[in-house]
Amino acid sequence: MTHATPSILIVIPCLNEAAHIGGLLDQLRAAASRLGGRIVVADGGSTDGTQAIVENIAAADPRVVLLTNPKRLQSAAINLAVATLGEGVDYLIRIDAHGGYPDDYCDRLVEEAVATGADSVVVSMLTAGTGAVQKAVAAAQNSKLGTGGSKHRHMSEGEWVDHGHHALVRVAAFSHVGGYDESFSHNEDAEFDCRLRQAGYRIWMSGRTQMVYYPRSTLKSLYFQYLGYGRGRARNVLKHRMVPKVRQMIPLLVAPVVLLALFSFVHWLAAVPFLLWVAVCLGYGLATAVRQRNASIALAGVSAMVMHFGWSVGFWQQLLTARSQRKVA
Repeated sequence: MTHATPSILIVIPCLNEAAHIGGLLDQLRAAASRLGGRIVVADGGSTDGTQAIVENIAAADPRVVLLTNPKRLQSAAINLAVATLGEGVDYLIRIDAHGGYPDDYCDRLVEEAVATGADSVVVSMLTAGTGAVQKAVAAAQNSKLGTGGSKHRHMSEGEWVDHGHHALVRVAAFSHVGGYDESFSHNEDAEFDCRLRQAGYRIWMSGRTQMVYYPRSTLKSLYFQYLGYGRGRARNVLKHRMVPKVRQMIPLLVAPVVLLALFSFVHWLAAVPFLLWVAVCLGYGLATAVRQRNASIALAGVSAMVMHFGWSVGFWQQLLTARSQRKVA
């Protein structure tokens, strides 16, 4: 049962965020002051001056605390912060160091948690970019082609959901299910939500606030990001014996389709599925650019292809690796 005025712990996992951490802390300090909360920056070993910036702010504001996160992962950062400073706190609010937030973000999360009785409040994650590649990636990630219609990638009016972008969670519920699984470098949020629901807790998607995510600015880094997402999703499926959703099963076909196309020298039909996938993605990117009258996002189709391929390769890699390890065992 929460107090009349809920207590909060705002946690920011970060690594090399010198360009953003100062401004973000200034914004959150105002929220912490209004809500009577503390801010924890769990740093994974920054080498760009991030720690010095946080230490200077913490010296002037006792609400700000710097913790060293030797495991470097975001999941470990949150767990460490809760274990160190979470006792007696009602709500944990997770903040991404490289995201954009409304000034009243934390206020709205707490209000909705109290109003709905939710154990977790998740938010929509809208993607924005600046350079040509980043804008194209953002357009792909904001589309059904890129994300398969995932609910938290689009604005919500407020609803009960199975999963969303992590924002607020009741500390008691977080601790009861064991926090994040630190063996997950990606997809730890979806894995956590699975255990949260299994334990009988409820997840509410906010209809009153959201955050902005700034995606990778190169196709190479985008590929490796989605490679990690695919591996994480496969680990989640294996751990909880889940059946992937239809929107997740369709991209699974991409890696096999690309592999099949390599045999087109045997028969040209082997390339047809690959060519259809390319045509759909490129056509979607061009149509989006024309519809929005923005030539800079014409590469959205290429970005979607990189996302699909990376996710599919990562999923199959993890699945086949786990299977071979079981055989050896």
